[in-house]
Amino acid sequence: MSSPSSAPLLEVEDLTVAFPSPAGPTDVVHEISFTLDPGRSLGIVGESGSGKSMTSLAIMGLLPPTARRTGRVRLAGREISSLPERQMRRIRGDRIAMIFQDPLSSLNPYYTVGLQIEEAYRAHRPNVTRRKARQVVVEAMERVQITDAARRVDHYPHQFSGGMRQRVMIAMALSTEPDLIIADEPTTALDVTVQAQILRLLRSVQQDTGAGLVLITHDLAVVSEMADDVVVMRSGQCVEYAGCEQLFSDPRHPYTCALIDAVPQLEDDVGELRAVGDAGPSRGGER
Repeated sequence: MSSPSSAPLLEVEDLTVAFPSPAGPTDVVHEISFTLDPGRSLGIVGESGSGKSMTSLAIMGLLPPTARRTGRVRLAGREISSLPERQMRRIRGDRIAMIFQDPLSSLNPYYTVGLQIEEAYRAHRPNVTRRKARQVVVEAMERVQITDAARRVDHYPHQFSGGMRQRVMIAMALSTEPDLIIADEPTTALDVTVQAQILRLLRSVQQDTGAGLVLITHDLAVVSEMADDVVVMRSGQCVEYAGCEQLFSDPRHPYTCALIDAVPQLEDDVGELRAVGDAGPSRGGER
């Protein structure tokens, strides 16, 4: 972890992403601004098409070739939005790690999970020996509570449940000890019990490592459980940006109010989520 504690870990200023259209450039993200301090969690919430995932891709420098990005992105005070692709590749996976929604599509079915984590790790640590890299992989899998990691490191993705595959992706993200983790809908495809376990794991990992976390989600219960601060997006714009407690106790924008009102059992859902998470993995659940 190399970011100085005196400066914000992540600063996003007037971030705009536009795509060409017959009528001219169309903004899918429009002048988004927020900051994230080391060790804190930021939730970016909104309905499908709100621009939240495009915001995360813009931060990572992973936009399609036709996209045009303006504004500034700073990591620990360093401007990264204008860096050449070669330099951004060094930052991605090392200083910033991303966990995607569908681990099955992110993992190659023809290679063991251990080899895939190892390759991601050695891409940023090329001078590390294979023996040391394997040790790091096993330790990363143990950190995300994959039992018998020394044996399962040689298993293939299809030999893991959906929840365990997501743990593999988190292990891959953690292997280089990044300063910032961006998780894009990491629990959407999981049932509520496994979802609670993964969220509990992410929170525990963040506390242990001191990493900052940007959590992209449409689920307000997840935001209430995980985030210190919240950005609410609608049609590519930030309609509200506040601390989590303030957002839920005193929402200011009508759209935020509508999102909260659309989940009448929010408090019960969050309570259930916490109760399941605190209980730990269920017997006979993930394998």
